[in-house]
Amino acid sequence: MRYFLIAGEASGDLHAANLMRALKEKDATAEFFFYGGDRMAAVGGECLCHYRSIAYMGFISVLLHLRTILKAMKACKKSIVETHPDVVILVDYPGFNLLMAKFVKEHTSIPVYYYILPKVWAWKERRVERIKAWVDERFSILPFEIPFFETKHNCPIHYIGNPSVDEICEYQRTHPTDRVSFLRMNGLADNPIIALLPGSRVQEIKDNFSRMVMASLPYMERGYQLIVAGVPEISDYDYRKYLEKAGVVVPDKNFSILKEQTFAILQNAEVALVTSGTATLETALFNVPQVVCYYVPFGKLIRKIKPYFLKVKYISLVNLMLDREIVRELIGDEVNGDMIRGELSHILSGGDKRAEMLSGYEEMIERFGASGAPQHAAELMLKLLDIKEGSQR
Repeated sequence: MRYFLIAGEASGDLHAANLMRALKEKDATAEFFFYGGDRMAAVGGECLCHYRSIAYMGFISVLLHLRTILKAMKACKKSIVETHPDVVILVDYPGFNLLMAKFVKEHTSIPVYYYILPKVWAWKERRVERIKAWVDERFSILPFEIPFFETKHNCPIHYIGNPSVDEICEYQRTHPTDRVSFLRMNGLADNPIIALLPGSRVQEIKDNFSRMVMASLPYMERGYQLIVAGVPEISDYDYRKYLEKAGVVVPDKNFSILKEQTFAILQNAEVALVTSGTATLETALFNVPQVVCYYVPFGKLIRKIKPYFLKVKYISLVNLMLDREIVRELIGDEVNGDMIRGELSHILSGGDKRAEMLSGYEEMIERFGASGAPQHAAELMLKLLDIKEGSQR
């Protein structure tokens, strides 16, 4: 079969690559065409566009690059028509992918599948109607999405497990904990590690990075080292420039920025400061206690009006999974040195809330159910495609 996949950012590239491997295992004739990244390219097939050329987030960024995005959309539509795949598989990235779904639905007979559904339960709930209208089959990776889509919106979905569980289990299987090698390879001291995950988007990093570092400085004086999980698109110079602009002076000793080593950092960290998103889930799966930090301007006002525009009680996936606050979430003006340090003190080794958080992580993992999400999704997709093909004979 021919598969056309669209992933618009790094996390989508990872999830899509694993799905492609699973499809390849079950379909010896599999051909792939995709908008994606290096991980998908490593599986095989034809990369028609790298996600880096279309990965713009936020109103201003999208507006500034609108011509590039519109050009990519036009080319994507043309490629779908020309390759005429058996299915188009969308991976998150709703701003781009929902428009592709609309085009495919209105101009072709190709089925559209959505793998990694948009987080419409948090914001832009109106998109549910578009997903119902333009997407044939929906594959969920979060258990709490089931009642939201099926009960609240009468929109059937398939829960297939969470791929992050598989990805981290596979990483731990192939990278058994070897702290000595990790430290030696990166020229690090054998000091306890506070991991900083300030996000993958420029605005998130600008807003949160300097505040995380500033709050952690006193712990450096007590012997901790700070390790930043950096993203390749942002240089070390830029990270340090953000600190300089915020007036944060950090010693070179026991401060490091490591690129594309997030899992290795988490595997060796004692605690972490995390800017929401999938990173909160990954941190929990590595059993690392964390504080979620999400700074926004006018933070006090935002916290007061949050219930009116944000449809969920929490911003971290850990708390959403458990429907209670296991991980402390600091939002807006709460992202300051005193509050971050106070929360860190509770979850460092010997802290009074550390054991409770780790116990919550175990409960969360149980709720995900069995591992093998990409395999479950691939098997179900092929079954559904076979049924559709049979019905058209």
